Amino acid sequence: MSQDARLALLKALTEAHGVPGFEHPVRKLVRTYFEDLGEVFQDRMGNLFCKKQGTSEAPRILLAGHMDEIGFMVKFITEQGMVRFVPLGGWFDQTLLGHRVVIKTRKGDVLGVIGAKPPHLIPPEDRKKMTPKKEMFIDVGVTSKEEAEELGIRVGDPIVPYAGFEVMANGKVYVSKAFDDRAGVAAAIEVLRSLQGAEHPNTVYAVATVQEEVGLRGATTAPWSVDPDVAIILEVDIAGDTPGIRPEESPIKMGQGPTLLVYDRAMLPNPKLRDLVIQVAEEENIPLQLSAIEGGATDGGRIHLYKTGVPTVVISVPTRYIHSHSTLMHREDFDNMVALVTALVKRLDADTVAGLTQD
Repeated sequence: MSQDARLALLKALTEAHGVPGFEHPVRKLVRTYFEDLGEVFQDRMGNLFCKKQGTSEAPRILLAGHMDEIGFMVKFITEQGMVRFVPLGGWFDQTLLGHRVVIKTRKGDVLGVIGAKPPHLIPPEDRKKMTPKKEMFIDVGVTSKEEAEELGIRVGDPIVPYAGFEVMANGKVYVSKAFDDRAGVAAAIEVLRSLQGAEHPNTVYAVATVQEEVGLRGATTAPWSVDPDVAIILEVDIAGDTPGIRPEESPIKMGQGPTLLVYDRAMLPNPKLRDLVIQVAEEENIPLQLSAIEGGATDGGRIHLYKTGVPTVVISVPTRYIHSHSTLMHREDFDNMVALVTALVKRLDADTVAGLTQD
C-alpha cells in the first residue's frame, strides 16, 4: 500500500464515528477494507472478523484491535435545552471544556459544545478547582427542552468527539481523535494487506472488536468465533516524552519504534512469545521499546483467558494525549509496528506455537 493510501486509511478510520455500543458507522467502513483481504464475518456482539488463509489451517493467529472510541451518551435534557451526559470510556475532566461534540440522533447529527458555569461567575476561591464532568453540559444552541427534542435528541443517544485528522508541520506526526484504537485496527488491515501473496504457515484472523473502552466486552466473545492458538493485540501506548513525566513513569518516546507491553493491569504476556517478538525485532532491525503500564488494560486481558488460555502479547504504537480529542502519533512508529507484526506472523508455524506453552 502506498504511503498516501496508508495515510488515507488512518484518516478515514479515525474520523469515522463509533463510541462503545454504537460502532456501526466505523464497522461499516472497516468492512469495506476487510472485504478486499479475506473472508469477512461478524459475531452477535458486533465484532468484525477477516480470515486470511495461509499454507496451513492451523495454528490460528488472532490480530485484535478495538474499533470503539471514547465518547458520551445523553443522560438528561434540562428545561433550558442543555444536555447532561455520561461518559463512555475514560475521560479526564480537564480535557473536556470548550470542545465540540456530535450528538448522533434519529434525525441526524447535532453539533454541540461542552460547557460549564463561566469563571466570571465563580467565586475567586473556587476558580482554581477543576470542574467535574457531572457539572458540565452540552450546549446545542437552543433555549428550551422542547427545541432540543425537536432536533431529535433523546436520552440514550451516543455522543462523539468532533475532531478531524491532520498532518503536523514536520509531516511525520499525525493528530486526530480515536487513534485509540483505530491505529490498531489500521495496523491489522495493513498486516493482512502485507500478507497478500506472501506465504505464512498459519491462518490469520483479524478482528475489530467492540466496547473495549467500557470493559473489554467485545474481547470476551471474540475468541469464540476463532478458537485462536495465539493472539496479538494491536494497541496504542502512552508516550512519556512530555513535560512532567518521569522516566520511571514512562520511558516510551514517540518516534522511537513500537512498544511491547511486558505488564498491564489485566495481563502478563506469554514469556516465550514476548521473547520471540524481541528476537524478531532484532533480526529485522526494527526499533522496539519495552513498556509496563500499571493503570490500564487491553483486549488481551480477556482474550488470553479464553478456554484453557491463549499465548498473547500486546504490540502498540506510542501516542501523546491519549483519551482526548487530539492524540498525536508518529507515522514511522506505525509503519514499524506493521512490519514487526507481519514478520512475527510469518514465524508462527505449528512447532513454534506449540513450544510457547511447553516447559
